[in-house]
Amino acid sequence: MTNVEIEYCVPCGMLPRAQDLQESILEEFGEQVDQVALVTGDAGVFKVRVDGEQVFDKEEASYDEEAIVDSVRSRVGATA
Repeated sequence: MTNVEIEYCVPCGMLPRAQDLQESILEEFGEQVDQVALVTGDAGVFKVRVDGEQVFDKEEASYDEEAIVDSVRSRVGATA
């Protein structure tokens, strides 16, 4: 199964955005994912990893919730 991590900057107040993304991923994939974990960070971080592979970094791309969910989709169930 698939594990998703959302690392977000606590001092920057990114918890609501991380929670919204977590909810979107859980609504989209339900039991197809083992977990969608929120990981605290700092220094402006907002990264998403699927099974350890980074699929989003706000330093490299602008935040687009649909695009991030699509990136997760391409990896859900990809490993056996």
